[in-house]
Amino acid sequence: MNKPLILIVEDDRAIRKLISTTLKTQNYQYHTAETGEGAILEAVSKKPDIMILDLGLPDMDGVSIIKKVRTWSNMPIIVVSARSEDRDKIDALDAGADDYLTKPFSVDEFLARLRVSLRRVRYDNERLQSDASSFINGNLKIDYAAGCVWLDKEEIHLTPIEYKLICLLAKNIGKVLTHNFIINEIWGNYANDIPALRVFMATLRKKIEKVPSQQPKYIQTHIGVGYRMLRVGDANSLSDFNS
Repeated sequence: MNKPLILIVEDDRAIRKLISTTLKTQNYQYHTAETGEGAILEAVSKKPDIMILDLGLPDMDGVSIIKKVRTWSNMPIIVVSARSEDRDKIDALDAGADDYLTKPFSVDEFLARLRVSLRRVRYDNERLQSDASSFINGNLKIDYAAGCVWLDKEEIHLTPIEYKLICLLAKNIGKVLTHNFIINEIWGNYANDIPALRVFMATLRKKIEKVPSQQPKYIQTHIGVGYRMLRVGDANSLSDFNS
């Protein structure tokens, strides 16, 4: 199995060398970037499995990078920063970071946290490989291999987060998924942003429902609890809950 590709985003030359040397001794593949713009370009072109991110970059704050990356990628992001205030950690984790390590840091601890993230990467990959190639529910079709969604034989364009949401609901069709479960599956253990989830779910439903607020056909809202994907044609799919 090939070693995962890790993107190091760090403008401090000494820290960047320390991290890259550490990864090299463990036979990891890596790329580096010294600016926020460079980080985004590398993330888009190289598609790394994990990002190691400093917050204090010369052209862009690291939290902004996390938010940008989270619009299209769910790869683990480990923040390595000199900022030690709780507010800084909370902002980064709320934005979508998976872990936060404060400088100066122990190399052994860094490697341990990296291994945790790598286990998540392997788990996600194995789960994707074990999934069926497609999902059909009424006029809705998801092609997992192609990463595409069709409705009434027309492809609908979803953001990466919307696609992950619809796949999660489809793989648990008929089950009510709680807000916390969905957030944990999509964004990771540290996220806890139900309002953001509601925004993403609203945009998804507008794309697949004719009247999402009154007559949900595919995605049903359970107020204060979460969401579930309805089986089209199931007599039990009529909602007793407001949508």
